[in-house]
Amino acid sequence: MSSFMAAGVALLGVGFIGTRYGPRIRNSWPKMEKQLQGLIGDSRYKGGFQSDMDKYEAGKILGLSSSSSIKRVRDVHKKLMFQNHPDRGGSPYIATKINEAKDYLEKQAK
Repeated sequence: MSSFMAAGVALLGVGFIGTRYGPRIRNSWPKMEKQLQGLIGDSRYKGGFQSDMDKYEAGKILGLSSSSSIKRVRDVHKKLMFQNHPDRGGSPYIATKINEAKDYLEKQAK
């Protein structure tokens, strides 16, 4: 019985704090988010694919550096193709780009 009372008092306290400080946090969140993005940076890639594959784009697609070993390139390619294969509901265009990136990095490694 006393544990239910303690839980009720805790919920009452959380509710009070939420109603008192919730609007302050909600209003200041956009400002804090901009400050954090300025410190951390935005790690998402902005932009589409280039018409010709280069080592920068191939590395971005596979998540590897251009100096990765052939075995590492093939392992990452296999994992990505398993996730994005058109027969499993993936995009044929994305699968083509993954294959192009693998071919480009394999040529670079030889």
